[in-house]
Amino acid sequence: MIFLQIIAYQKPFSIHVDASDYAVAGILTQPGDEGAECPVEFISSKLNPTQAKWSTIEKETYATIWALKKFRKWIFGKPAVVYTDHNPITYMTHAAPESAKLMRRALAIQEYDVTFHYKMGSKNVADCLSRLGPDDS
Repeated sequence: MIFLQIIAYQKPFSIHVDASDYAVAGILTQPGDEGAECPVEFISSKLNPTQAKWSTIEKETYATIWALKKFRKWIFGKPAVVYTDHNPITYMTHAAPESAKLMRRALAIQEYDVTFHYKMGSKNVADCLSRLGPDDS
């Protein structure tokens, strides 16, 4: 059984994000007393028809910014590690994106003290939240 952990501001934060063809999801975690990552909050949201037509990197960057905004009250001003299964995002803040939309998103991410790490989709815990189908409950 998984229990939500109470925020411990002295511990580091991790955010796991994912986007699918129809939803975005995020999980805020912190290390528990035994060192394992424990969830603090789960979030997910359906994409609207316009968002569902975006490219993969646009969906993944949207998921990242959306999660950062949702978790802002806890992470703002504190370092956090963002785990994503979309490797290009890990380089987005180091190089100038070619599209204006991605440039705006790269600038929005810079408001936070985050470091990106790639985590394969099968190991990304947010993957299951974004993959629930529109007909799944």
